[in-house]
Amino acid sequence: MNCINPISRRTFLKTSGALVVTFSLAPESVFSQRLDGASSNQVDGWLSVNADGSVTAFTGKCELGHGLYTAQTQLVAEELSVPVNRVKLIQCDTEITPDQGTTSGAQSHPTNFNHGSLALACATAREALTRLAATRLGLPADRLGVKDGVISAKTDPSQKVSYGELIGGKKFNLTLDTRAKRKPAAEWTILGTPVPRIEIPAMATGEFEYVHNVRVPAMLYGQVVRPPAVGSTLVSVDENSVIGLPGVVKVVVKKNFLGVVAEKPWQAIQAANKLKAVWTPGTGLPKHSEIHDYLRNKKPTRDTYAVNSKDVDEKLSSAVKVMKSTYFYPYQMHGSIGSSCAVADVQNGKATVWSASQAVYPLRNTVAMVLGLQPENVHIIFKMGSGCYGCNGADTVSYDAALLSQAVGRPVRVQLTRKDEMAWENYGLAFVIDQRIGVDENGTIIAWDYEAWSPTLGNRPGMTNPGNVVTGFLAGFPPAAFAARTPAPDPTNFANNNNAVPSYVTGTVNGNSGGTGNVRSQRVLSRDVVSPFWTGPLRSPARLQNTFAHESFIDEVAAELKADPVEYRLRHLSDTRLMDVVKGASKAANWDSRPSPRNGARRGGISSGRGIACVLYEGDNGYCAVVAEVDVHQDTGRVAVKRLVIANDVGPISNPDGLRNQLEGGALHGVSRTLSEEVTWDDQKVTSIDWRTYRPLPVGAEIPKIETVLINRPDAPAAGAGETAVTVVAAAIGNAIFDATGIRLRQVPFTPERVKAALGKIG
Repeated sequence: MNCINPISRRTFLKTSGALVVTFSLAPESVFSQRLDGASSNQVDGWLSVNADGSVTAFTGKCELGHGLYTAQTQLVAEELSVPVNRVKLIQCDTEITPDQGTTSGAQSHPTNFNHGSLALACATAREALTRLAATRLGLPADRLGVKDGVISAKTDPSQKVSYGELIGGKKFNLTLDTRAKRKPAAEWTILGTPVPRIEIPAMATGEFEYVHNVRVPAMLYGQVVRPPAVGSTLVSVDENSVIGLPGVVKVVVKKNFLGVVAEKPWQAIQAANKLKAVWTPGTGLPKHSEIHDYLRNKKPTRDTYAVNSKDVDEKLSSAVKVMKSTYFYPYQMHGSIGSSCAVADVQNGKATVWSASQAVYPLRNTVAMVLGLQPENVHIIFKMGSGCYGCNGADTVSYDAALLSQAVGRPVRVQLTRKDEMAWENYGLAFVIDQRIGVDENGTIIAWDYEAWSPTLGNRPGMTNPGNVVTGFLAGFPPAAFAARTPAPDPTNFANNNNAVPSYVTGTVNGNSGGTGNVRSQRVLSRDVVSPFWTGPLRSPARLQNTFAHESFIDEVAAELKADPVEYRLRHLSDTRLMDVVKGASKAANWDSRPSPRNGARRGGISSGRGIACVLYEGDNGYCAVVAEVDVHQDTGRVAVKRLVIANDVGPISNPDGLRNQLEGGALHGVSRTLSEEVTWDDQKVTSIDWRTYRPLPVGAEIPKIETVLINRPDAPAAGAGETAVTVVAAAIGNAIFDATGIRLRQVPFTPERVKAALGKIG
């Protein structure tokens, strides 16, 4: 559908021939109303049954390339007992879909696939329709069954009535019923099956409309001009420098935001390149080679204890052996293959924005702030863009397009250049992590001490902070304030959302233990500092970095004690589901049970090794373990990841092919981030601004064989999968390199230069 003009729910359903479900004689459709938070408590806010018995459903969780659109369609089809091809899912449109916040953090399955939101709306509707059919057919509800949208008597299929016949074009007028029962997994025929991705055929044939393909009448093209250095501010602009160029419509200035609008894309690019502007010098940047020392010594800090048993120093002093290590992680970027794009139409005090944002309702609020409009006069329509898993340029380019459109009073399309996106996106977090472990005479861990430093500046804009991304900041909005705090207060409850707490401790706070291990003496202190660069969520934010440190360190301890890494982990775990993924991955990989490094590791040539890592993502959102097998080319320092075996448990499996896709994609993302990705800069500006200077896995790269072990738990709550595998890959590869060569790499990425330098120290 080419979204030329914004449409209301009433118009959408009129043009689609839909009749809205009802159990009252109220003549007005619920879809003529704007859907805000309150109506998400109503069945009508989530679905309608059309005249032909097909179903239109509405979701606030969007497809990012991870298969969620198909899985949510399966959910609706399963709960209402209609075929998948009879369900039309509408996603993330602030005029017609529920406000479900942001699609992020592997939270879509926990939100919509348990006993609330979309799943509950479908269960409520099915039970209500069954009661209506019981009245129509004169039979008890428990003697009725439903198939393909037709409710019939179990003993006499000729006694039947369809959904379309029941609803008669009226509304449900029903509040979601928390007592409504979802279908048990044992009865699933659609959920739990490998339904192919619904949108792939259109993508493969070029018919799919990405945000990059949106075109509206009278549309112009914009190009932004970013500052030449970090911290530069705009002094003056010479509009005469581009006034004679073909197609130039307007130069737009708002505080430090600068852009041009032209009739054609190339004209806008040429004008942006030739526009003369004077900027102040940048504020200067810390040396790239010294960034981790910079973070460790930066003041002020915001200090937080996740756990603090207050006996760690005492336990460490009594330990038979104390080991310590420090781990380093760089800034990394999303590096979306296609640069971010948006289209905005701002006229007559109203705005429509086509955006790949993962947060359409928050974006509605912040676009309103940037434009000086009321939120109800802003309409955000989600269109898929480049894959993100975090906070790439989707929100900031939406502000770019909106500001330029407002200035010219016509629709404007903006697609960021590679440099404009890569130099100014919200990067994934750098980290410095110190850890100490004490063991007793049996080699059992008796205390775990953690202290980390990580930078922050900006983040997702949320509902009120457009200055959290570069365009909002340039347009005059400050980023969220940094709230310094030291000393850290005692924790009041256990939460492991960023996986700062190791898997091997009890997670005890105020007498309640929420961790997955059995080490009782524990201290986890995190220190946030102000970042010189924009930061934000990048797939598994903080969780990956912390898990890299935890899972590398426990491997170091096991090696020191000459213990098998799998056995040593299991000895300190208490959560059986986490233990099961460790066992599942190691069994499928035919784990060679022995200490690391392997005996007789070669000095020179190619040496092979295996390593393992595990995590309960966010402390409550998906279990994962991976075994990595690597070849280390010692003459060149190149690491080749040959095989990854992933075991995963996210509760009931909605779509096994979709789950494998998530695990495989996450694992490859993890390989790329582990071996080669790192943001670089000089004393003024970011220098990793293209594919020669920022290096993810290239086309044609050697790809490991990936095998998956899916542990299905239909009676457990649904958890997320999209960020589980990426979280454990770095540690597993590092542990495999150690097993192959005896070198311990504590700084990501594991470049050939770092590998050779480490080999040189031992050889």
